Amino acid sequence: MSVIFPAAAAARLEEKQKANRQNGKAKRKRGNLMRALMSAFPLFIIPVGIYCLIAFTTGGDPVTMTQGAEVLSAKASPLMAILGEKLFAVGMIGGNVEWVMTKGDALLLLSIAMLFMEILKSTSTGTATIMNHALSMLVFIGCLMLFLLHPNFATSVFFIVTVMALLDVLAGVVVTIVSARRDFGVGEGFGG
Repeated sequence: MSVIFPAAAAARLEEKQKANRQNGKAKRKRGNLMRALMSAFPLFIIPVGIYCLIAFTTGGDPVTMTQGAEVLSAKASPLMAILGEKLFAVGMIGGNVEWVMTKGDALLLLSIAMLFMEILKSTSTGTATIMNHALSMLVFIGCLMLFLLHPNFATSVFFIVTVMALLDVLAGVVVTIVSARRDFGVGEGFGG
């Protein structure tokens, strides 16, 4: 009978699963724990961790930052020399110029990608998402403290990463609230 009417078989299976969930007999799916841990893990800690590895392994005196003959700062962070180094260069088709990607630019690009994934993760509503927001807030507070207190973190690259960490926290909370409100509104509409 279920071969002839597969929709009826699927509906019967769904009813059985729903009844088991209501009775507390639902089987726990494999990978739920790992999925919850990955949902709670703030991805934005990856670019911050990479910057920290570079900053804590690099020391030195403040450097002079120049552009052409003009001195921009006589006491810039020692890390500015490393972040300004060329990572790679690509010759452009339209002219006799190269597009140069510096190490700082690459770190910012990675940060933008992580921010995008964090915003996508924040569209779900659940305990793991709330935990993610709390951990993201800790990442932001850590970034802010490092920016203000450690000389190797006093760079424009890390300032932009810190602002992105703040935007991760704010956007995550706002997106979660809007998603929860939408879910709550839809639930009320069908129950009325």
